Parts: sequence; C-alpha cells; structure tokens
Amino acid sequence: MTVKPSIDPARLLEEQLAQASPDLLRELLQTFINVLLSAEADAVCGAEYGTVSPDRVNRRNGYRRREFDTRAGTLDVAIPKLRTGSYFPEWLLQRRKRAERALTSVVATCYLLGVSTRRMDKLVQSLGITTLSKSQVSEMATELDAHVEEFRTRSLAESGPFTFVAADALVLKVREGGRVVGVHALVATGVDADGHRQVLGLQVTSSEDGAGWLAFFRDLVARGLGGVKLVTSDAHVGLVAAVAATLPGASWQRCRTHYAANLMTITPKASWPWVKALLHSVYDQPDAPAVHAQFDRVVDALAEKFPAVAEHLEANRADVLAFAKFPKELWRQIWSNNPNERLNREIRRRTDVVGIFPDRGSIIRLVGAVLAEQHDDWAEGRRYLGLDVLARSHAVDTDTEEVTNELTLQAITA
Repeated sequence: MTVKPSIDPARLLEEQLAQASPDLLRELLQTFINVLLSAEADAVCGAEYGTVSPDRVNRRNGYRRREFDTRAGTLDVAIPKLRTGSYFPEWLLQRRKRAERALTSVVATCYLLGVSTRRMDKLVQSLGITTLSKSQVSEMATELDAHVEEFRTRSLAESGPFTFVAADALVLKVREGGRVVGVHALVATGVDADGHRQVLGLQVTSSEDGAGWLAFFRDLVARGLGGVKLVTSDAHVGLVAAVAATLPGASWQRCRTHYAANLMTITPKASWPWVKALLHSVYDQPDAPAVHAQFDRVVDALAEKFPAVAEHLEANRADVLAFAKFPKELWRQIWSNNPNERLNREIRRRTDVVGIFPDRGSIIRLVGAVLAEQHDDWAEGRRYLGLDVLARSHAVDTDTEEVTNELTLQAITA
C-alpha cells in the first residue's frame, strides 16, 4: 500500500533553517527516521495510524524509545509498538546497543591518539554521541589494524609497471625503553600503469641508513614493484645505494629543492640570490639539449669566482639533470620531491597532535591510516600522468652503470 506523506519536507526545512539550531542535522535526521519507522509500522498494520479500514490487521500501541548513535549525534528514536506481536526495524537497529559503522573513523582516531576511555567519552559527547564502550574501541581498533596491514602488504604486481617512484622519510618520536627516541617512517609513492599515484609502502626504522632503505626497497620489489625508470628523492646515501642495489634499471633524480638547499650551504650568503637564479635558469629551458647547454654555461660562469660551487654542480650533473631524459610535459612532476612533501605535511598535521607515540605499532597505525586514505583519494581522482606520456617515458633508456664504490657498499651494509 502507498503511505501518504505525513510531513511537508519544504516547510519543515524552512522552519529548521529559520531557527538556526546548532543541532539542525541531528534533528532533521531524527525526524526523518521516526517518520520512516511510523510509515513502516503502518504498512505492518495494514492501515494508516488513526484511520478505520477493513484492511487493518493490527493496531499501534504507543512507542518505545531507543538511542541510535550516528555521525550527527545520538538520536532519540521512537519505535512504534503493536497490540499484537512486535515490530523492530532490523534495517536500522540491532537488538543490542551498537554504533553506526561510520563512527569507526571517529573512534579509531581517538584510539590512535592514545586517549583514555574517559577522555574518549568526553570527546564523542562533544560530537553529540552519548556513550562509548571499551569493547567498541577495541573492536574498531582491531578492524583498523587489519585494514592498515592489508594495505601495507598488498601486491603491487597487478598495478605495474611503476615508471616513476618517489621516496622520503619523516622523523617521529616514540617511547622505547623508558626514554623518548627518534625513529624514521620511510614512505614511497609511485605512478601506476593507469597514470594514478599510489602509496607503495611504509616502514618504521631506527635510523635512516643503508640497511633500513635496503630492507624497504627489497620489500617493495618482493611485493611486485617493477618497471621503475626514475626514483626521485633527497640525497640520502643509504637511499641512493638501496635504489642502485634493488632497482638496477632505474635512474635517480636528486630533488631540485633539496639540492638547492645543499648548494646554498657552500655559497656565500650575499651571492646566493645570483647563484640561485642561475640554477633556476637550467630548469627553464625548452628541451634536454638546452638544459645541458645552460648547465654548462652556469658552471663556466661560476668557475672563476666560486670554484667550490662550480665543482659541486659538475659533480652532481647526472643526478640533478636525470629528469631531462623524459618528456618535457612531466618534468615538473619528476624533478623534485615536492609532491611527497605535500603528503608529508598531511601526515605531520595528524601526528603533531600525538607528539610522542607510545610504540612503533601506533605509528604504523596512524601513518598507515593516513596513507591509505590518501591512496583511496588518488585512486578515485583524475590521472596524475597521461597514458601517452607514460608510454613514452617507459620507452626511455635509463641504463646506469653499476655503483660499486666503497661509499655505496658501506651504505648498503650499514
């Protein structure tokens, strides 16, 4: 049977907006749910409430109140009672107390921050949710841990090849052995075969050395990372050596932003604006031959006045200009680690609230959840790189000489 509308939505919305109540969403949601329950009860009875009908098979007999937790707050739901039998909205509630599944994100965040159950209750009450049990916290935290672990260990083979990869590390504080120590969260991102960015991996190590980076990249390769043509990062010796050891067919691009900061340290302060302008002029060229030609002119211009700066540039030519082998359309995306720096800032925004983590597992939990969320956003968004330019990039010959000098060997075995 068709149930006649019992409210005028337009008039109700107008009244609520006119009142400008801070609980507008909660009140609207509560009203609509109660109307739906009433309509369903009428359908069970065979006739509308308060009407006489030969089709009626049951009658209403008041209401029983139940609290229902939602993202909008705890709602006071009025469930109609029947004279004969019982009515219970299985589509909305269970016969025991539960929170809406979407509340998981709120509870999980509280859990990640190491907030006590008492403080957590106060927080969710400020959101309009009246109670929160320890079992709910435990259950949702377990669910989150499983999700993060599945994300961190997923296979990468189906999404490859990953033509471009970027890697970086963040220093976070954790309590270990009764003291606060710094640990490194190693993060890698890449561009998959469909042109979308992906978060490839996350690991927490005691130090940002060769052993940590080598284990990190070995894990990525074991999970299916392949087809890498270029890795962009800062000039961490351990990272560069690990890339050479695990991805022998890949070139390495030294982040232009970090390199400029390194070059500034050996340049007289008064002359840095001029040197910086010369360095930037290299990146403003229209094609690869022009980039190398301008680089030569910059080195020549600095050789007489600042020989140390010129030597530094010449020694790092191949690493600073690795981007020039690839199509110009994507130079901005591959010549620096700035895209990963933006991701790092989002991680920092979440981790700064915590300050000092209770253990390494909590770092994996929070940072992993942030990365998984960002990964999903990238997957649902537009392509980061076009398929045509990716195909042309993957055809670029990037064979590099095997790095076997003493410094590299020390970094790998550190």
